[in-house]
Amino acid sequence: MTTTVRILATLLNADAGTAGVNGFEVATQPAKVRESISLPGQFAAVDEILSGRENLVLVARLRCLGNPGAVADTLRQRFSLADASGRRVATCSGGMRRRLDIAMSLIGGSPVIFLDEPTTGLDPAARTGCGTS
Repeated sequence: MTTTVRILATLLNADAGTAGVNGFEVATQPAKVRESISLPGQFAAVDEILSGRENLVLVARLRCLGNPGAVADTLRQRFSLADASGRRVATCSGGMRRRLDIAMSLIGGSPVIFLDEPTTGLDPAARTGCGTS
């Protein structure tokens, strides 16, 4: 993760200057900044024991969304994650895990999503947007 993203996500203090995210000052309003953002990491941070769908449902529940199953199903379709639906994530390819991680970051509709090297770990078709759906 780059230094800039770490500072904007309140994971690192800036040495000088000021920064704001979604109208909130990073240094003085870090809780408000964190409420405003979603940040998938450079590498997929998914629960490998759960299925792809269970990971999506879990995040939707943690974000207190109504009908987490429908949220999961919509994202599974948008990100071509049907193959990850019913099997443990530990058995999925790295690219599929990465797509799942990015899909999970979209749950809850955060006004700001930091994508730091979002194509890392994706297969070439997914990198160019030419993947099958």
